[in-house]
Amino acid sequence: MQQIDWIILSATLLFIIFYGVYKTRGSKNVEEYILANKETPWWLVGLSVMATQASAITFLSTPGQAYHDGMGFIQFYFGLPIAMIVICIVFIPIYHKYKIFTAYQYLEQRFDVKTRSLAAILFLIQRGLAAGITIYAPSIILSTLLGWNITALNIIIGISVIFYTFIGGTKAVNVTQKQQMFVILVGMFVTFYLILHMLPNEMTFSNALHIAGANDKMNILDFSLDTETRYTVWTGITGGFFLMLSYFGTDQTQVGRYLSGKTDRESQMGLILNGFLKVPMQFFILLTGVMVFVFFQFNTVPLNFNPNNKALIEHSKYKEEYQDLEKKLTNLGEEKKEYNLLYIDHLNQNFDNPILRNKLKELAGREKDLRDQAKELIEKADIKAETNDKDYVFLHFILNYLPKGLIGLLLAVILSAAMSSSASELTALASTTAIDIYKRNTKSELTEKQLLYSTQLFTLGWGIIAILFACFCTLFENLIQLVNLLGSIFYGTVLGIFLVGFLFKFVKGKSIFYSAVLSQISIFFIYYYFIHIYPSGQEKLGYLWLNFIGATLTIVISSSLQLLLNLKNRTIKS
Repeated sequence: MQQIDWIILSATLLFIIFYGVYKTRGSKNVEEYILANKETPWWLVGLSVMATQASAITFLSTPGQAYHDGMGFIQFYFGLPIAMIVICIVFIPIYHKYKIFTAYQYLEQRFDVKTRSLAAILFLIQRGLAAGITIYAPSIILSTLLGWNITALNIIIGISVIFYTFIGGTKAVNVTQKQQMFVILVGMFVTFYLILHMLPNEMTFSNALHIAGANDKMNILDFSLDTETRYTVWTGITGGFFLMLSYFGTDQTQVGRYLSGKTDRESQMGLILNGFLKVPMQFFILLTGVMVFVFFQFNTVPLNFNPNNKALIEHSKYKEEYQDLEKKLTNLGEEKKEYNLLYIDHLNQNFDNPILRNKLKELAGREKDLRDQAKELIEKADIKAETNDKDYVFLHFILNYLPKGLIGLLLAVILSAAMSSSASELTALASTTAIDIYKRNTKSELTEKQLLYSTQLFTLGWGIIAILFACFCTLFENLIQLVNLLGSIFYGTVLGIFLVGFLFKFVKGKSIFYSAVLSQISIFFIYYYFIHIYPSGQEKLGYLWLNFIGATLTIVISSSLQLLLNLKNRTIKS
């Protein structure tokens, strides 16, 4: 990184932090700290919702996901627009009617305090872990860039987020997310333009899509009914719908964003804005990853994108074997470039040569074999080494191929997203702990000032917990899948509780509480025996189905249990 990159990166982040502190210093009460006095306009609600979900993991991990597996991940978001409509019609009017600070307050009014506490605790566990991951993700970037210790970076990034969130609460989160989204969108569009600009002169965008298609990167829709397939149209519309419905409808991280809207209509318009923009935004980020893949068909590519693995091999007895694989990959790269240019020439003559397409697939297969051999050597050098390098693909491209100045901007994009998402998580965790756990279970009456200070202290406490978890966090297959998997394990049960509350008026507190406990235990068993014990890609169940299963189990068990209790009561009375 050059001096100009450091200036752009530092200036961007410092401006966002101190702007948030300046605009929101000195919250006077809990409503201002948690709900920003319910003064947020609809467009800022929409941007805040998008910025909260668009963490550093989105911009670090999603392009790498597309580089390796193509555009199929977009199907994960197919249920999102439908979920936005359902939340606008069902959830938001009820939340505004009850004038609540957190989503879980509603559950006590509908059921009982046990159910409220259970849902709040499930949220705190899941989101507390996820908050650590969102801090850990940008630490990977700076660790790779600077060679700094990841633990030290986790602490530095965590403290930066805690600083303005502790002082300004939800209002600080909202006002800073406006600047963060601007930085994010500008950075991504400029990067996409530069990728296309750096492709061979004779190559059009259409040619690039053909090359991506020849390598199976443009398979957007999969209508397979196989439950073992991770991303299909059906998992997106069902499992993805239930995940999004739970995330945006019951997760305080998002509920807190639109509860700060001026009216329920402003909140609804903000969510509809998110529904319109989120899928195209994710499509664009995935397409950026695919274009990076196309770019590397004409440029030097490493055997493993994680530079830590390269350093590991350099100090092992497998160094020469690894270098031999690198030479083979270099030769293969020249062959790939030759055949891709020939393929482009045929495309420019309006002839999509099937023989050349098959040749490109064969070359991609040979490259994959070399990469797999490299991973085996890395594992031999250190059994604990993380050989998966999806999260390093986009970072490698940024650091090695983008011009001066833009590197700083792109790193600011990723770090801005990390700060945005982490800040939302901390305010949600703090408000849920303060309102649903602390205040509800404190016998003495708390003053506004005491509750405000308590919420600020919980913000600090959860920030420390998130930092600690980040320090122990290790790479899953890739970070974006780890976050979604964590959500899928817990969200289904919580969503089931809310859906029963909204739609099944005859079900009472005792039935929903015990059914939710049984449902969550069942999900743990299903996850372990159908997903966890199998190697990646060989699971017996796509993790998105856990959302659907958890919600369905909660609804069915609670309804059945309530009917049995009603029957028993009638029998006793007669």
